[in-house]
Amino acid sequence: MRDGNSTTPDEPGEKEVRTVNGEPGAVQVIVGADATRIVLSGEVDADLGPELQEATEEAEQVGLPIEVDAHHVTFMDSSGVAFLARLSIRSQHRVRLLRVPPTVRFLLEVTRIGELLDVVDDDAPGFQPVGGDNAPAATGDTGPGVA
Repeated sequence: MRDGNSTTPDEPGEKEVRTVNGEPGAVQVIVGADATRIVLSGEVDADLGPELQEATEEAEQVGLPIEVDAHHVTFMDSSGVAFLARLSIRSQHRVRLLRVPPTVRFLLEVTRIGELLDVVDDDAPGFQPVGGDNAPAATGDTGPGVA
């Protein structure tokens, strides 16, 4: 008999079981001179819901154009899609989605949320956090794992 953490069969006929845990999701809000950047990483799912709501409210209060960096997103469910839709509806400016991985791009196409956003393949040039090049400008680090 094995526990759920065993990775190799102990008895004939037993199948190998591996547990794969994804990277926990994280949201970071960085206020720049000309835009607010929301950096998403890891799994953007229902567990991240409160942080996504907080990021939406913070970005909305600042009132600058919003950029969402999705480069480090490994998974996104309907919570992430709803977040992007909410941002696009509530922002005074058209939201830019930067460095979109294929899994997120697929969701944008299937849900047609991509029509509400400007999808940019690379990083926006010239983004400067308020406070200079190396100043810690994060205003809403809500989780571990943000690179």
